[in-house]
Amino acid sequence: MEEKIEHYNASDIQVLEGLEAVRKRPGMYIGSTSSRGLHHLVWEIVDNAIDEALAGYCDDIEIIVNKDESVTVKDDGRGIPTGIHPKTGISTVETVYTVLHAGGKFGGGGYKVSGGLHGVGASVVNALSSWVEVKVYQGGKIYFIRFENGGKAVDRLKVIGDCDMDRTGTTVTFKPDPTIFTETTSFDYDILKERVRELAFLNKGLRIILCDDRNEAEKKREEFVYEGGLSEYVKFLNKNKTPIHESIIHIGGVENDISIEAALQYNTGYSASVYSFVNNIHTPEGGTHEDGVRMALTRVLNNYARKNNILKEKDDNLSSEDVKEGLTLIVSCKHPDPQFEGQTKTKLGNSEVRKIASSIFGEGLERFLLENPNQAKAIIEKAMLAAKARVAAKRARELTRRKGDLDMTNTWGKLSDCKSKDASECEIFLVEGDSAGGSAIKGRDSMTQAILPLRGKILNVEKARLDRALGNEEIRTIITAFGTGIGEEFDLSKLRYDKIIIMTDADVDGSHIRVLLLTLFYRFFRPIVEAGHVYAAQPPLFVIKHGKTIKYVLNEAERDEYIASLNPNTKYEIARMKGLGEMDAEELNETTMDIHKRVLRQITVDDMVRADQVFSQLMGEEVEPRRNFIETNAKFAEMIDV
Repeated sequence: MEEKIEHYNASDIQVLEGLEAVRKRPGMYIGSTSSRGLHHLVWEIVDNAIDEALAGYCDDIEIIVNKDESVTVKDDGRGIPTGIHPKTGISTVETVYTVLHAGGKFGGGGYKVSGGLHGVGASVVNALSSWVEVKVYQGGKIYFIRFENGGKAVDRLKVIGDCDMDRTGTTVTFKPDPTIFTETTSFDYDILKERVRELAFLNKGLRIILCDDRNEAEKKREEFVYEGGLSEYVKFLNKNKTPIHESIIHIGGVENDISIEAALQYNTGYSASVYSFVNNIHTPEGGTHEDGVRMALTRVLNNYARKNNILKEKDDNLSSEDVKEGLTLIVSCKHPDPQFEGQTKTKLGNSEVRKIASSIFGEGLERFLLENPNQAKAIIEKAMLAAKARVAAKRARELTRRKGDLDMTNTWGKLSDCKSKDASECEIFLVEGDSAGGSAIKGRDSMTQAILPLRGKILNVEKARLDRALGNEEIRTIITAFGTGIGEEFDLSKLRYDKIIIMTDADVDGSHIRVLLLTLFYRFFRPIVEAGHVYAAQPPLFVIKHGKTIKYVLNEAERDEYIASLNPNTKYEIARMKGLGEMDAEELNETTMDIHKRVLRQITVDDMVRADQVFSQLMGEEVEPRRNFIETNAKFAEMIDV
């Protein structure tokens, strides 16, 4: 029995002063202290510069990764006010960087629209940095302040020089604290680049420069500015796809200080790429701004098709799923007071936005269809083909409904299910080939591990409609085994396995099967991937034997590292591991399935836009982009991080 704490009084209540709370619980403010949290620091400072752009005062932003892994963010906005703050008695610059919830985004009139969701960016970055330096250019003077040791001002704000009277702006340099970011303090240029490009698309005409000065011999400098805004974003997303109409439809308007902007284009593919943003912040769960646009899209296309006799009287209306097929759509909402909901607080909840978005987008789309009848017809016909496929898919979907374990076994005769019904402890291995499947069945823990052998390569769903995909036996088996349903019926809570593990050989065929499965999951089961349920098994490449010791290693680097750690006089043997199908049950369990010894690689979708592009590039209809990708990345042996 645990020992009871006998006292609990006022002295047990800990009060964290200033920024101590941030350092004590950094995850509450930036999500995590992993690489994701590290990069979040950059966006907190960049967001302040973007807010100046949204207010109409900033045209240029420069982000520099310095040699020492510090980051500098420069903008030509108004500059943080330098006067003494009436409530704190210290300069406003110091107040912004040392007091949580101090800023110009809490109703003071400084910003009409802000991307800073919580207004804690500058102070949080200060708290989690070894040091921060801030320069403000204002009124012909250069003001300077430095913070160290978790956000403490070294001195008060002071003037360190003069500048041109017309020069304004803020320059911030910060060095992440390695005692907080213990996993890494090294910034990933590609992660920075993806977000910078996205911000440039979302803010038409804003120039953002990204520099990497860490390697003197290979300094990088890229400039991002898009006068076409969202239209150029859609064009960028569709570069590996074939549009079915020439023009990108770009619609925008403002009502009650709420701005709605959308751009879309249809392509010959079958998947939809829909991305929505509020004040430059990605809303992966959508919300009322996305709802309003999608409602209007369905309504307007149906009305146009009826009026022009493309849809006959006997025909059913097009559904929201029908008009989504092959759609690339970006929705951007600028709101003075966004209210967010959902688990990750990235779903817009303002009810008034739905009607405004529907009205602005609907009127704009109606106008486009009337002015471009040929393009309108191509869009309607695309949706009508999708409607026919939806009816066929509905019939095929009936075959994937799992009524019970007996039904599953008798119908398919392939799934060797686990005994446990507790999804949180169950996992399913999708195994390449019947031979490996047989060994996996014998080597598994039958209480918690299910085995589904796959014969050959499944259908590439990037090139197939849902109805055709559901006609594929392998895919139907997977859908039935998962238990979530598919399409409109999808329900993540019904997933029968906490881990879905792809187990294929470490060769070209194995990689191809893995990519085909990931394409299926990304297009038809995306919430499963987003929730972190999908893994790739990592079978070892080599086995090293010395004395009675047997050591399995994943790759050449691990092999060399292990050999280097041995006594120089040790005699050892190295053998390349056999394929999964050649391993017996004991070997397969020992190397790849035993939960205490195996290595799994979790598949994540950190960047949805990048993932969408990779799948379109690798698995889509266009050959040239795929060839270019392979030629560029042929030197990389590991699977792409989706």
